[in-house]
Amino acid sequence: MSDLNPCMSCGACCAYFRVSFYWAEADDAGGPVPAHLTEQLSPFLRCMSGTNQKQCRCEALEGTPGESARCTIYTNRPSPCREFPMSGENGQINEACDRARARYGLAPLYKDMLFHTSTDAATGDVSRVQLPDI
Repeated sequence: MSDLNPCMSCGACCAYFRVSFYWAEADDAGGPVPAHLTEQLSPFLRCMSGTNQKQCRCEALEGTPGESARCTIYTNRPSPCREFPMSGENGQINEACDRARARYGLAPLYKDMLFHTSTDAATGDVSRVQLPDI
């Protein structure tokens, strides 16, 4: 059993789905999401740059999905990212999560898997490297 929540290094959803949200979530409208990493979809919607295309990949994603990936704006991510549950989280399967993982050759996550690191606990530099306990 791994102590690292697999969501913290996966990034499959960030390179599989369009991330659209209400325009006021961007920092140029008072929200936390860096506006320079968004593009306008309509007068009321924006999306994360790079996610509004057939081969999408959020510009805020760093690394390789499924191997070593992280969100460079994790604390300032938009609501769809905050609300997207990892499959197996709280005992619930998220088929969208498992579809994104399958796209990158990753096994689905199951509701009976145990993790010690919550998705909110692994932020910033903590999600970059996990050093062994000495």
